Amino acid sequence: MIDPNYIKPFVVAAKNIFETMINVPFSLGKPTLKTGSQAPPHEISSIIGLSGNVSGSVVISLSHDVAYLLVSALVGDEVTELNDDCIDAIGEIANMIAGNAKTDFPSNNNSISTPSVVVGKHKVNYPSGLPIITIPCITDKGEMYIEIALKVNET
Repeated sequence: MIDPNYIKPFVVAAKNIFETMINVPFSLGKPTLKTGSQAPPHEISSIIGLSGNVSGSVVISLSHDVAYLLVSALVGDEVTELNDDCIDAIGEIANMIAGNAKTDFPSNNNSISTPSVVVGKHKVNYPSGLPIITIPCITDKGEMYIEIALKVNET
């Protein structure tokens, strides 16, 4: 199992970004272990890849309602459509989370990718054989999930 110190920076970063920069508080649900390669819980996902001393993926899975809530709060105007601007804003939120997490990440010599956003029914290619930890995050517009599959690479 991966050291929780590699997971915590992403959860703390999401909470900080949501509560301070976007002003959308959320509470954390109980983490669970995902089995197999099931699709993410929602049809909108921001995927952050890691390589170096630690490799794997962090996926932020959003419902349409939560995506509209976050993007509306970020841009200061009501968003009700999943258009290119909305998708770009979702990517920017994930990018802020990735950048914030990198500052508290416990390992050096890592690269965190620019997040990609996938919309529609999809699967994420998590590294094979890794446990996937799913952390529900509850907002007043519903749940989103942070899914984390990481491994420490032997040097």
